[in-house]
Amino acid sequence: MERVVQFTAPRQVEVTAHERAALPPGHLRVRTRYSGISAGTELTAYRGTNPYLTRSWDPGTRLFREDAAGLSYPVAGWGYSEVGEVAEVSPELAGTPGLPAVGDLVWGIWGHRSEGVVPAERLTGHTLPAGLDPLAGSFARVGAIAHNAVLAAGLHVGEDVAVFGQGVIGLLATRLAALNGGTVTAVDALDARLARARDHGAARTLNARTDAVAEQIRAATDGRGADAAIELSGAYPALHEALRSVVVDGRVVAAGFYQGDAVGLRLGDEFHHNRVQLVCSQIGGVPPQLAGRWDQRRLQRTFLRLVAEGRVEVLPLVSHVVPADAAADAYALLDERPEDAMQVVLEF
Repeated sequence: MERVVQFTAPRQVEVTAHERAALPPGHLRVRTRYSGISAGTELTAYRGTNPYLTRSWDPGTRLFREDAAGLSYPVAGWGYSEVGEVAEVSPELAGTPGLPAVGDLVWGIWGHRSEGVVPAERLTGHTLPAGLDPLAGSFARVGAIAHNAVLAAGLHVGEDVAVFGQGVIGLLATRLAALNGGTVTAVDALDARLARARDHGAARTLNARTDAVAEQIRAATDGRGADAAIELSGAYPALHEALRSVVVDGRVVAAGFYQGDAVGLRLGDEFHHNRVQLVCSQIGGVPPQLAGRWDQRRLQRTFLRLVAEGRVEVLPLVSHVVPADAAADAYALLDERPEDAMQVVLEF
């Protein structure tokens, strides 16, 4: 039997059992070991705030339509950060170059389920680097999201960058921005996360609740402001403070998943008067100027290589490994006590 984690209603989680499906041609069956929970996107489905629950995305017009919901409960197998062992390969695929074999550990996206039936092209080149802890492989996707945001910021050696939000993706962005030669100011409302940010390469830290963030960033940069800011908390007041923190003609990368109306965001203030560039970073694409060289696969493979080389540490970010059958407790923890958790991983 296959076990699948699903949301049956807002803040309602259950694990259901299904008969194992036959393996179709062109696919691999992967037995899941770990599946990381996204504390951003996934919680919007868990809480009932995801836009797909009230509107539908039209891929032709690339607009949301108000006439129907694109997603309804139960929402099954939502996850996107999985690691597992190949259990079966469709016979006609034997010998395909770059394709994992039975017994290989792979990373990819097949959701919070005990087994994934995955098209071969989505696992080609996805064998876990030798010697890498399988748990680290569950960071491929979140690492790529952080890497994409850093690329969008267009940093240069010696420049100042502010990273707003020091959750898992924010901490990874802090580390990658420092590796890229930036001087990082990390901003968050939790002191414990700011302490982690210093361990990940932040030169300065500021508490969003108690510090005058924009003023202190400008004071630390001879009055200029940061050359760029990356906003990863998904909170509109944080995005507004990021806009206040950058130089004239500076760039702010909005990489959080913002929900509802933009309360706390005032675009007639510093954004308008300082001619700030506001760009979106979303893992569905890479910065247009880099599209000839970068794609999602390269982002993920590069990030895992950096982890395997010891240049980025991810295992210390895992705060909880939870049996999949206790998934409801894992989501409640992230929803109700985010200060007590970092990366929460389901174990199958």
